[in-house]
Amino acid sequence: MGLLIKNGFVYDPLNGIEGEVMDIAVENGKIVEKISEEKAKVIDASGMVVMPGGVDIHTHIAGAEVNAGRLLRPEDHFMDVEAKTRITRSGVGRSIPSTFTTGYRYTRMGYTMICNPSMPPLEARHTHEELDDTPIVDKATFPLLGDWWFVLEYLHKGQIEECAEHVAWIMSATKGYAIKIVNPGGVEAWGFGRNVRDLDDPVPNFGVTPREIIRGLCKVNQILNLPHTIHVHTNRLGQPGNYLTTLETMKCVEDLAKEKPVIHITHCQFSAFKGEGWSTLRSGAEEIAKYVNGHSHVTLDMGQVVFTDTTTMTADGPWQYTLYELSGNKWINHDVETETGSGIVPFRYRRKSYVHAIMWSIALELALLVEDPWKVYLTTDHPNGGPFTTYPRIISWLVSTKAREKMLGRINKKARKRSLLPSIEREYTLSEIAIITRAGQAKALGLRNKGHLGVGADADIAIYKINPKEIDFSKDYRKVRRAFETTAYTIKGGKIVAKDGAIIESTMGRTFWVDAKLQAFDEQSYVPAPPDLKKRFREYWTVELENYYIPESYLHAPVRIPLIKEG
Repeated sequence: MGLLIKNGFVYDPLNGIEGEVMDIAVENGKIVEKISEEKAKVIDASGMVVMPGGVDIHTHIAGAEVNAGRLLRPEDHFMDVEAKTRITRSGVGRSIPSTFTTGYRYTRMGYTMICNPSMPPLEARHTHEELDDTPIVDKATFPLLGDWWFVLEYLHKGQIEECAEHVAWIMSATKGYAIKIVNPGGVEAWGFGRNVRDLDDPVPNFGVTPREIIRGLCKVNQILNLPHTIHVHTNRLGQPGNYLTTLETMKCVEDLAKEKPVIHITHCQFSAFKGEGWSTLRSGAEEIAKYVNGHSHVTLDMGQVVFTDTTTMTADGPWQYTLYELSGNKWINHDVETETGSGIVPFRYRRKSYVHAIMWSIALELALLVEDPWKVYLTTDHPNGGPFTTYPRIISWLVSTKAREKMLGRINKKARKRSLLPSIEREYTLSEIAIITRAGQAKALGLRNKGHLGVGADADIAIYKINPKEIDFSKDYRKVRRAFETTAYTIKGGKIVAKDGAIIESTMGRTFWVDAKLQAFDEQSYVPAPPDLKKRFREYWTVELENYYIPESYLHAPVRIPLIKEG
């Protein structure tokens, strides 16, 4: 049976629809032009907002890193339990929800596609097992390649085509979606107890610089024609004065830009610090926003801090060690053989902390000062800045100066005086919210059937109990927040999966991956040239090459995206 959603206020930015009252027809899991009411289940969405399903471009929700965080933090779970129902499985929540809880909570908020941004290739099998275990939502995952030994060796020699062949193979071997770069060169340097100082500081034993890694992988990305740009966690993240490094990172690929963006700066708030030290920390959002406003080759996401207890986790081992020293909290550090590393530290953001309040302000400043919402997306770098369940609260801050003023009145006084927010009058519209939470993110990811409600799109739809004709978003920001916390209906692949906060059907979400093989590959064995790869695996890794590759059949519901080399 099909589905007909009638009389809703539709917000579909990719198709230029901004609050029009119209019907949406669904058949066989896709949006169709029309359907007979006699052949469809009808949802009366009168007085409600209809949007495409939400998309999260950057959220740590699966894999060895996330599971280690769960084990590290039993105290994170015992107060937040997801009870079993006739439809759902039990689980735990808070900052690092279990797999089932992750799927349910995203679904309740109207999200239908999420991207796990940090996958060590060696641990891809574990990551995909957890992604498959996360119900309802579709997924993709990004292999960490910025400190992978083969990449560093090829880029040091200037062998871009050869590097592209290996990256293509690793993307297919791990069933990945995009190239993830974390503190390029710095993660490898951390294996020797150090970090990189700037974009031109050579990596120990490899002689390649962070600038060369970023530019090289940007060229590789263009050669392979991957759907998403390089996804970059900048050098010097979390360090006062790092906004200059972020600006230089964006500038270093400026000449590589063509018709579309070539770099995505992720959780940019953590990379937008001015100052010589923590006592002089200030916002660099204005300078970064000015650059982004003047250039079309870069996108970014917020990395919003929320005042709460959470868990920080990243492949940026040296930064996590710094955070451990600053907080004195528990700490995990992990080195993933020849590929990458990671660290995990529990953390609490406090309103009365000067540094934390400045960080809270920076992310909002970025979102409000970047003029084009297609260039900036809502994230918390879950769980680093706060759990993804805080997105509705962030939406209320974006649509209402009053909501921001109320929070400003509660934060550290010194931070309040230095915040740019009191001088910013901009308030996001519902259409702009739809862009930064779904349409823009889907476009940046190259997901042609996501983030919109046009004919042929996946029937992933969120219906919210909020009437844009009856409330003043600036004054009634609490109603906005409550509406985005729980959908009236969440529809995934044409099926109603949630209604008024209750999961009514738990479906299997799909995993998207790109098949980027070049002609140099053996189509049967998927082993790339050069022929000595198996030997090098025996020298470098603890697993054999044959056990490294993940067959498509290992994924429960794979979506293979074949790519064609440009030119």
